[in-house]
Amino acid sequence: MSLDRKIKIAPSILSADFANFGQEIQAIEAQGADWVHVDVMDGHFVPNLTFGPQAVKAFRPHVKTVMDVHLMISPVDSYIDAYGDAGADVLTAHIEAGPHIHRTLQAIRAAGMKAGVALNPGTPAESVAHLLDLTDLICVMTVNPGFGGQKFIDMTGKVRQLRQMIGDRPVHIEIDGGVDPKTAPLVAEAGADVLVAGSAVFKGGSVTTPEVYGENIRLIRDAAQGHWA
Repeated sequence: MSLDRKIKIAPSILSADFANFGQEIQAIEAQGADWVHVDVMDGHFVPNLTFGPQAVKAFRPHVKTVMDVHLMISPVDSYIDAYGDAGADVLTAHIEAGPHIHRTLQAIRAAGMKAGVALNPGTPAESVAHLLDLTDLICVMTVNPGFGGQKFIDMTGKVRQLRQMIGDRPVHIEIDGGVDPKTAPLVAEAGADVLVAGSAVFKGGSVTTPEVYGENIRLIRDAAQGHWA
């Protein structure tokens, strides 16, 4: 997974048909998804419960692009190897989820994955100032984590600050929460390059009408790149 600053759309399968994950993943990739975003929630760190390592392992054969696994769990460290074994390419942990984020990021890289760190809306950009050389991705939450379909919280000031802090380091800025054709240009202009979108990608489509996913992805990408369609 090489770094480039082109806009990447990472549909969140939290908004997919839970009875049909394999075909849903294949459909979004065929329709232009750059990454596949998997939201892992523990019912403790966030108020929802989703995919364990065995589920993620079952997704893996269907993912041909990048499997981007976002751990909204606490504690994190004891699950790093399990999600690595399940096939995550990028594993992101929340800075708020444990006391030793350096150790967590080191362990993710040691397990052969790219290391991401996520920031809740109330967590300042400065909190990652001493992590930038241990990190491959910074995920800026633009909703409070736990559920899909929430309203976007404007974090463009934080994104700009992070973009400046990162400088020429090979670190992605990912946006997670409320991304659609209206909000995508705001965060892209501020410096984000990976846009997670759930309901905005999956709304109106299905594995039998996947072209709707393609149109939704295109609308978000074009908006982020400044080409209103």
